[in-house]
Amino acid sequence: MLVLKKTLIRLIGALTLCGGLVAITILIIKNHIESGDQQLEACQLDPDKCLNRLMPENYDSILHDADEIIVNDQLNTKFFRKFKYHFDQRVSHTQELRDTNRELYQQYMGAEIHEPKVAGLVRPSEDYQLTSATLVAFLKDKEADQLIATMQQVEKTFNRKFHYPWTFISEKPFPAKFKKKVAQTTTSECQYVVLEGSQWEQPAHIDKAKQQEGYEYLKSKKIQYATQVSYHNMCRFYSGTFFHLQQLQKYKYYWRVEPGTSYYCDIDYDVFKFMEEHGKTYGFTLNIYDQPDTIRSLWDTTVDFLKEHPQYVNAEGSFDWLLQDLEHPDYNTITNGYSTCHFWSNFEIGDMDFFRGESYTKWFEHLDQAGGFYYERWGDAPVHSIGLGLFEDKAKIHWFRDIGYSHTPYSHCPTSNKCHGCEAGVFAEHHGDDKQNCMANWIKYSMTEKELDIY
Repeated sequence: MLVLKKTLIRLIGALTLCGGLVAITILIIKNHIESGDQQLEACQLDPDKCLNRLMPENYDSILHDADEIIVNDQLNTKFFRKFKYHFDQRVSHTQELRDTNRELYQQYMGAEIHEPKVAGLVRPSEDYQLTSATLVAFLKDKEADQLIATMQQVEKTFNRKFHYPWTFISEKPFPAKFKKKVAQTTTSECQYVVLEGSQWEQPAHIDKAKQQEGYEYLKSKKIQYATQVSYHNMCRFYSGTFFHLQQLQKYKYYWRVEPGTSYYCDIDYDVFKFMEEHGKTYGFTLNIYDQPDTIRSLWDTTVDFLKEHPQYVNAEGSFDWLLQDLEHPDYNTITNGYSTCHFWSNFEIGDMDFFRGESYTKWFEHLDQAGGFYYERWGDAPVHSIGLGLFEDKAKIHWFRDIGYSHTPYSHCPTSNKCHGCEAGVFAEHHGDDKQNCMANWIKYSMTEKELDIY
């Protein structure tokens, strides 16, 4: 813009010796410059209303500086701070981008899907051999009835055909009444895990004064569960401790089942064997933005870790999805680079060997020592998502578009005659919440051609 402005000013000087039509031309050029100045000023004051209408003059150098992950055998931190804009998807303002993203999402959700379009989906049989997998549920106070209701749906839509074992986890002993209801709901093997103190409780190194200061900040932002220590414990537990439970070491895959969630579609193939046979590390249905005030320092803490361990970064990671700053630029400002896009982990199917691996485990230990699970409210969903986005090949992350699912206020309902009780394509209970949908960015930036062909 500055180069154009200087060129136009020189042109005005050359034309001042002429009159008539030239005078009109000069006026038009001056108005253009003034309009450009006003537009640039407006963009600087409120970038959310004017995204990339005017690219920065040093755009080429920004791209060049942020192009490589490793420079001179060291981590290029600029790579993890700047989203590399895509010229083929340029828009002039936030709402236009949200509209086009909604259209892309609806395009896929409107297409009929019953199962992944691949050969060799494994069906149940009389002599069926299970793979190494378990359904996992955490029992919290006063959620037993909700958990049983959700469990009944999972059994009806999937597990009564395959009989995968269940693992129930709690910080307290399980009531006999709950175990009786479980036995009435499933014929599968069940194990009950009561956590020991160190597996669940807040670590001793947490600074109580700093923790209270963090709680006050979260309360000022009206963040849900801001001061509930048990919620912070759960986020930390599911982020890393969970995968190392002794009772889970015999399993490779897990399907997380959350109390109060709903399942709408019949699943007639073995999702665990689909993951295994297609080399998938992680499967999800919902992909949303997070509340940036809960994870203000998570990205900075992560980049600090990457500086020390650049070898862990996967060259085929989901970087554009993690760094995209067009739809909610204010989120990236708060987090210092992270878009906050994440897989909603209250439904997830994952390979625990990835989460038990060296890169993820050492990173989690770094996060745990930093204390952000308690000083802020780092959730297991963004932690899982950042870990996957940095340390795993994006081609190994699968969108289960055929699995209907909801957790208030968001839903995933495929267009399929296998689904009942949900409205196809509806993402949020309230239309205004559609802007929290990050799925279009995953489609644009992280889904491979092979993955897109499945749908």
